[in-house]
Amino acid sequence: MTQAWFILTRADGRDICAPSPAQLADALAEVYRGGAVTPDGSPAAVLLRFGYDDGLMYQVEVASGGEVTFEEWSDRDCEIALASPRHMSALPQDDALQLWQWLAQRQVAKIRSQPWQGG
Repeated sequence: MTQAWFILTRADGRDICAPSPAQLADALAEVYRGGAVTPDGSPAAVLLRFGYDDGLMYQVEVASGGEVTFEEWSDRDCEIALASPRHMSALPQDDALQLWQWLAQRQVAKIRSQPWQGG
């Protein structure tokens, strides 16, 4: 049977398997308040991935300033992109959290239906 999984990659690079709603909100808050930077000093990003052991993977990355990228892959190794990456700019924190909540609820169609900019 195919198992679904969720992984949150925090701004510091730590992965959290099956993150709680509070952990999702905390990770976004850190990026939005500018408290997270990469080791080289550039703005940080956080990433939520959802997928299945034997198949599809989706990810929503949120960077400082509300820059959001949505990607769809054939598998967790990111071998074949199923669509071009989609982007949003200056997305409010609450809207970014809503995207992550939909991903955690496996509601990918709702994410796809948002007003994305092309790759």
